[in-house]
Order: sequence, then structure tokens, then C-alpha cells
Amino acid sequence: MMTYTPRLKKKYKEEVAPQLMEQFQYKTVMQVPRLVKININQGVGAATADKKLVDTAVKEMTMIAGQKAVATIAKKSVSNFKLREGMPIGAKVTLRNVQMYEFLDRLISIALPRVRDFRGINDKSFDGRGNYTMGITEQIIFPEIDIDKVNKITGMDITFVTTAKTDAEALALLKGMGMPFKNQ
Repeated sequence: MMTYTPRLKKKYKEEVAPQLMEQFQYKTVMQVPRLVKININQGVGAATADKKLVDTAVKEMTMIAGQKAVATIAKKSVSNFKLREGMPIGAKVTLRNVQMYEFLDRLISIALPRVRDFRGINDKSFDGRGNYTMGITEQIIFPEIDIDKVNKITGMDITFVTTAKTDAEALALLKGMGMPFKNQ
């Protein structure tokens, strides 16, 4: 049986891992940082007024990620936002392994170049523990989304969770994978 290996996973094994090993002087290949998962999260603020918006968000995110998204539920009631505990207020999906590499490949090679006035993504959004979060303002940059069927342009947060111990290691890992960071 022929097994399928995503393009970026192969690139990581053949190019990025040896490069990082040399750059950070790791003693064993197990110390080399790697991508663990990608979380895509979308808060739907208007969901308190219109319940269908969450269903739309879940459907769109499922198309983008290639994996079933789930609705996120409010943990607390906030009267100022007309929000009750247990109400669906967003959508999220966690990608690992093949789906993760496939999504990252599509994000880098297709979606990000479609962003208007794109000059690279900010390299300041690391959390200090080797994880990177970026925001996307329009879901229509993904080719899976049919612009004619979109009734509301929404944004989303994409978090890349790595095994890197420092931001510098995570930055080197994501740069090696092909993430288009801004040049200083």
C-alpha cells in the first residue's frame, strides 16, 4: 500500500529539521522543535442575536480546515453582551498530522498571497513558549469559500502549537516551513 506524506512534512524531515539541529546545536533529533497542532478559532460576536451565524461559521471552517469544526459554547453569562451561559458563540477546529500539514501548505501557498496589500505576517505574535498566533481578517482568502455565498465577512485566529522552548526556535521552525514573515 502506498502511503501519502504531505509535502511540508517531507520538507520538515529533509530540510528544516537538519537545519534547526545545526542552528541550535541539538544533541539528539528529538530535541528539534516540531509542529504539534494548528488551532483555528472564530468568535461570532453577532451570534447572540442570530443563531444561524454560528452554523455558517462551523460550515465555513469545516470547508477551510478539511475537518469537522465544532461550535464553541459560552462559559459565563455576560448581561452587557446579551450572552447566556451555554449559548453557541463561535467555532473552532484543531488540526493534527496530515490535515495540519495540508492546511499549512494551503495557507502559505494559496490563502496568504490572496490577502490584500500583503507584506508578510508579523513576527511579534509569539507567546514566549514557542507558540504563534496570527489573525486573519477575512475568511474569503481561502479558495474553499465561495464569495457569492458569503453573507458576512468574518475573521479568525490561527494558533500554531510547537514543541519549541523559545520564540527564536519557533520562529526558525515556522520560517523553515515557509511562513512568510515580514523582513526587518
